[in-house]
Amino acid sequence: MATVGGSLKRRIFWLLLAALAGATMGGIGFGESSSSEPVGGPPPPRDGSSEQRRWETAAPGRVESFSREIKVSSAVLAPIVEVLVRINDRVSVGDLLIRLDDREALARLASAEAQVEDRQRARDDAVQLAPEQVKAGDEVAASERAIADARLALDRIVTARRTGAASEADVESARSALLAAQDRLKQQRERLRKLKTAPDAPLPSRTEAALAVARGEWTVAQEALERTRIRAPITGTILQVQAKVGEMASRPSEPLAILGDLTTLRIRAEVDERDIGKVRIGQRAVVRADAFKGRDFEGKVSAIAPIVGPGRIGSRGVQALQDTEVVEVLVDLTDAALLIVGLRVDVFFSSEN
Repeated sequence: MATVGGSLKRRIFWLLLAALAGATMGGIGFGESSSSEPVGGPPPPRDGSSEQRRWETAAPGRVESFSREIKVSSAVLAPIVEVLVRINDRVSVGDLLIRLDDREALARLASAEAQVEDRQRARDDAVQLAPEQVKAGDEVAASERAIADARLALDRIVTARRTGAASEADVESARSALLAAQDRLKQQRERLRKLKTAPDAPLPSRTEAALAVARGEWTVAQEALERTRIRAPITGTILQVQAKVGEMASRPSEPLAILGDLTTLRIRAEVDERDIGKVRIGQRAVVRADAFKGRDFEGKVSAIAPIVGPGRIGSRGVQALQDTEVVEVLVDLTDAALLIVGLRVDVFFSSEN
């Protein structure tokens, strides 16, 4: 009975909204009516034209970015030592956002590097049975270090750009160097794999095996260091920064930063399950927000969820009804000027295409 009551309250709210709009604006009715006169609904066009609009249904919604909100958290328990971004900063995928305490990770990496150098000297002093394979392994190891160096250089330049000490051209140059190093490593790893799997490939010597172990430990240490670097998972805009220097970064439920792709905005609307037959892909929709009275935002239905679930947005002007069953509908905006992520809106679905 709770579900029935919640759905009824939600429907009554929208009918009252339609009646109020019709009474005050000479409105237009929802759906079909047996009367020759409009029975009430959203107001007519705000441009003053006499064209009547008929609306199939309406629903509450929220503005969201194309990527939705991407919450960035830490995978390790460590103090935050540096926050490198602010709200509204544009970032590219892989950019350094936050740096955690890395003293222990740097010490382990330095130890691993020393082990690699020691094992490599021992290997070079020994008789080599497969010089081509040894050379290929050395090239892979050198490229792995080159990538680490290129990523560190990119981090420094991106940080310098935010303070005005470097240009966008410097950033692009550093980014290109990192991509080139990654491509080179991929090719060298493939060459080494082919040499190792060749039918006549010899087994590695004891010194070569010891060097391979040391290089593996270096890779593990490098990955541990990288976990102290919180990076942008997508190219987008910083929406929130919750990280503070000195705090511990460890709880995924409390993201350090939130970002999204704002190049395209859309609406996620919650249509009452009984009205979903009135919504279709490609259907024209009008979006209105209390924050921008007198302004219509045009859009089209781009997706309809194939599942019914409880409402999360809630009706505007009344208490959210958790027991209302709804279907999520995405509306791509053709005009999203002024709208911001998270803003609550009302979506009116037209009978026109």
